[in-house]
Amino acid sequence: MEIVNKLIEDIKIPKMAKVRQIFPRPIVEDVAGAVNIELSKDEIKERIKPGMKIAITGGSRGVANIAIILKEVASFIKEQGAEPFIIPAMGSHGGATAEGQTEVLESYGITEEFCGCQIKSTMETTHIGYTDEQHPVYIDKFAAEADGIVVVNRIKPHTCFRGTYESGLMKMITIGLGKQKGADVCHAAGFKHMARLVPLFANAILANSNILFGIATLENPFDETCKVLALTNEQIPAVEPNLLIEAKGMMAKILFDDIDVLIVDKIGKNYSGDGMDPNISGTFCTPYASGGVKAQRVAVLDLSDETHGNAVGMGSADLTTRRLFEKADLAKTYPNAITSTVVNNIKIPMILNSDRDVIKAAIKTCNEIDRENPLIVRIGNTLHVEYIYISEALLDKAKEMTNVEVISEAEEMEFDDKGNLW
Repeated sequence: MEIVNKLIEDIKIPKMAKVRQIFPRPIVEDVAGAVNIELSKDEIKERIKPGMKIAITGGSRGVANIAIILKEVASFIKEQGAEPFIIPAMGSHGGATAEGQTEVLESYGITEEFCGCQIKSTMETTHIGYTDEQHPVYIDKFAAEADGIVVVNRIKPHTCFRGTYESGLMKMITIGLGKQKGADVCHAAGFKHMARLVPLFANAILANSNILFGIATLENPFDETCKVLALTNEQIPAVEPNLLIEAKGMMAKILFDDIDVLIVDKIGKNYSGDGMDPNISGTFCTPYASGGVKAQRVAVLDLSDETHGNAVGMGSADLTTRRLFEKADLAKTYPNAITSTVVNNIKIPMILNSDRDVIKAAIKTCNEIDRENPLIVRIGNTLHVEYIYISEALLDKAKEMTNVEVISEAEEMEFDDKGNLW
C-alpha cells in the first residue's frame, strides 16, 4: 500500500462537530401492555382455541422490542389454552440454515427461556398452492402443520422497491414464511416486479394457509415502538397500505444533503436488511427505489457483532477497511444475494488498511469539491441518526437549521497508532 499512502498523504481530514438532529418522538411506553390490549380484542382473541398448536413468526430485522412482543404473544396464546411455538421467518437469512436462523433469533434475545415456548427451526417447506399467475407457493413446514399462524413484523419502507406493500406483514408472509425456497421463487423475477409479487404471493398464502392474525408495529425516527396493532388475516391486506404511509412519514433521515463524503461506522443485518438502510444512506442497490442523502463517496468502516459476519451492504460502499473485510463471512453473505438476485451490495469495494486511509481516499476521489473544506457527515449506523458528526464546512448551515442542535465545537478525529477510530 506504499503507493496508495503516497497518493493520499497530503489529504486533510477536516475537524468534525457533534450535532443532534431533532425529530418527533411518539412512543409506546408499555409495549407488553399494548400487545395485550390488541390481543384482547374480540375479533383476535376468539381465533385462538384451546388445544391449538400455533406458530409465531420471528424475523431477522432489528425490530424494536421484538423479543418482548413475541413473549407476550406466546404468553397470551398459552392463557387461551393453546400451545405456541416460534419459527424463524426470514427467507434465506442466517446463512439459509436452520441453525443459522436460530442464531439470528438468539441475537435479538428471542430464546425459548425468555419467550416461554419452543423454537422450531427448519429450512423445509410445504407446497400449499399457487398464485393467480400459477407460481408455486411454499411456507415453513412447521407453520404449515400448525393449527394456526401469527405473523409479527414492523411496517416500514423497503430498501429495494416501492409499492403498496413494502416491508411489513404481507412481505413477512411472502418471503419470511416462504423460507429460502419461497423467497427464491418470489425473487426470481427481480425487484422490478416485487411490488406486484408481494401481494400476489401473500394473498395466495392467506387463502391457502391457517394464518389467524398479524401483529404490526410502527417505529418512530428513533427506532422505538410507537404503534402496535393486531389485524385479522382479512384485515391485513386492507389496512397495511395506510400503515406504510404512516411509517414513511416517521422515518428518520440525514438532514444534510448533497455532501461529499458519508462515513458509516458500522453496517449489519441488525441495522437493515441491506446492512445500511439506503432510505438513510442513499445507497440503493436497485433502480426501483430512491431517497436518502446524496453523497459522492460512501465509506464504511466496520461490521456489527450482531450481523455474525454477514457483510451485505459492503458493496454499496465505495471504500472500506481491512478490518471489515476480514470480519466478512462470505458463506453467510452470499446466500442472501443469490436468493434475492441482487449482487451489487455484496461486491467488495476498495479496501484500505485503516479508518484514516479510507476517509482520506474518500475525500481524494471526490470530484469538484473544496478539498480543504469537504462536506462530510459521519454516522454510527443507519438505525440511529439522532446524534451525528458533521465537518466544519457544514457548521454554518447547521446553526441556521431549527431541527439541528450543535452539541460540540469542531475537533480533530482521534485516530490510534494504527490509524483507526477504535
